[in-house]
Amino acid sequence: MNITTPILPIDLRSDTVTQPSPQMRQAMHEAIVGDDVYDEDPTVKLLQERVSQLTGKESALFVTSGTMGNLIALLVQCQRGDQAIVGNKSHIALYEQSGASALGGIRLRTIANLRNGCLELDTLKSAITSDDIHFSRTKLICLENTWNGIPIDLSYIKSVKQIAQDHGLKMHLDGARIFNAALALNEPIDKLVHDFDTVQLCFSKGLAAPIGSIICGSKQFIHEAKRMRKVLGGGMRQVGIIASAALVSLDTMIDRLVDDHKNAKLLADGLAQIEHITVEPCLNRTNMVFFNINHPHISTKEFILQLCQNNILVLAEKQFGIRAVVHYGIEASDINQVITQVKIVIRNLKQNKTLAN
Repeated sequence: MNITTPILPIDLRSDTVTQPSPQMRQAMHEAIVGDDVYDEDPTVKLLQERVSQLTGKESALFVTSGTMGNLIALLVQCQRGDQAIVGNKSHIALYEQSGASALGGIRLRTIANLRNGCLELDTLKSAITSDDIHFSRTKLICLENTWNGIPIDLSYIKSVKQIAQDHGLKMHLDGARIFNAALALNEPIDKLVHDFDTVQLCFSKGLAAPIGSIICGSKQFIHEAKRMRKVLGGGMRQVGIIASAALVSLDTMIDRLVDDHKNAKLLADGLAQIEHITVEPCLNRTNMVFFNINHPHISTKEFILQLCQNNILVLAEKQFGIRAVVHYGIEASDINQVITQVKIVIRNLKQNKTLAN
């Protein structure tokens, strides 16, 4: 009996779709573990120590996801009725079910993200409420880096930090893709996160580990964060099995992000040469490419569907059009194939429209 090997799609929907590397699988098999709820998992301890050193923070805590990490940071630093300022197009505002509000009674005060992901400074200042009995008290400012693949630079972070200091506020960074930002800005991680009281970074995005994020901050913050993780159901037992993969990601996946950025540029440049495709050049600075199909008779929905039927997976993104994310497992040859298939799909759709008319 002959078994046909299925043709795997070139999946550019997100950098969360990666498969663990052979080194990760081996590390998971051999991981030394213990009960992490009792602080007895040596692999988790090693991961937390390494990341606290990497970020320059006093302590760190391994969590299941970036959503949990951000939620814990808000719940620890804000009380019920307090206000946290976030971008209206941030991950915290759009894709985390308003968990801080639902579970912590925290008001998420959203202000517009500019085209580069930043929050306009005067608008930010005006969103801060004074300690008046009529208002929710502002306690926290949250930024995201990268934001839709755009790195937020140090000079802007310094400006926000000054505002926070002037008003006695704390700062949290959703740094799910902070390693991509560090590469694009040519800055070390600890420098990029220095001005934040707390930071969350993700192992299962650009670093290609199968599971996990981590939050960093002061020892007191992590003490409280551990309690909050437990009440959210995030207390894990022999979690060194997955922490071991995160350790491998720190060893093997940071330097190779250069390839992702190069391949993303290769994709953006190739798409820009195709008739009826418009690329967003200002957005394509790390591993994300945003583009649009501009033909009067070809919709984005049918274009994406045809790509899917040709084994190319991308996402429709409300803000910037079609999103393609380059990641571990995507090579230059895959990018060339994507460009070729986009040309074919557009040609075929145009021919079909002409015949239908």
